Amino acid sequence: MTANGRSALREMAEDFLFREAALLDAWRLDEWVDLFTDDARYVVPSTDLPEGDPARDLVFIDDDIVRLRARVARLNSRHSHRESPRSRTRRFVSNVRVEETGAGELRVSANVLVYRFRSGDGAPYVGTIEYLLRRKGGDLRIAYRRAVLDMEDLAWHGAVSIIF
Repeated sequence: MTANGRSALREMAEDFLFREAALLDAWRLDEWVDLFTDDARYVVPSTDLPEGDPARDLVFIDDDIVRLRARVARLNSRHSHRESPRSRTRRFVSNVRVEETGAGELRVSANVLVYRFRSGDGAPYVGTIEYLLRRKGGDLRIAYRRAVLDMEDLAWHGAVSIIF
């Protein structure tokens, strides 16, 4: 692939990640979950085992599309006591790396910093997110999303309910 082709690919992936971050920050969770494929998987390993595999290790989140939609419905409802009132967040996405895997799929990773503000407190969440993105028409969709937190524990932060 030419340098222009790689640059265009990275720009397309960055635009997608920036759009995803904006949807999450605006709490437009229904639109966010629509970015996923029907066979999608979303994983957040525990902070003490960042390389954890949900098949054998305890993880914070291991959602298929059904569970992810249920999580979004709960966060949007009055029954989400953890997020009532909801957190305000601001996401910063950087160091985007893109690799074509073939068959219309892209392996993408990026560093992420999420500031969460709630009830007078603020906390930074730092980590990396790995994606498998599929091209669908002229758009990209998330087939796999793995958010790995860099912190050693969540004692200060309290929760990943903001969907890191």
